[in-house]
Amino acid sequence: MPVNPDIQGRVFAPTAPYLVGREKVREFARAVFSSSPLNFDVDAAITAGYTDIIAPPTFPVVVQEATLAQLLAEPDAGIDFTMVVHGEQRFSYTRPIVAGDELTATLTVTSVKTLGGNSMVTAESRIVDAGGSHVVTAISTLVVRGDV
Repeated sequence: MPVNPDIQGRVFAPTAPYLVGREKVREFARAVFSSSPLNFDVDAAITAGYTDIIAPPTFPVVVQEATLAQLLAEPDAGIDFTMVVHGEQRFSYTRPIVAGDELTATLTVTSVKTLGGNSMVTAESRIVDAGGSHVVTAISTLVVRGDV
């Protein structure tokens, strides 16, 4: 079944809140080989003007994962996860993610295109803090390979 083009424009329910923990930030920072003390040392982060350690720039994928799971589970989307390749990832920040943030994400499918027998699905996850203020938008393009 090909990807359903009618999912373009679909907005999913907000995810459950994700509490950003210090150790999760540190684990992620180690996984991406960050050497910034702002990702590990509370005192360094506070000296730099933050309330706690900040997450590396690609950390929003942790929060975004729940939104993409909604999309992949959508029965009428026509997305076979075994045929998905992650094509592109971008982030648009208002401010850094800080340990202690409680983040919620809402996914919107912004584009569905077909190219050479493959489908390209672009989805934006708008991530806000507990007060509803925008923190970051994570934009992913998934390539759904056609029949092989």
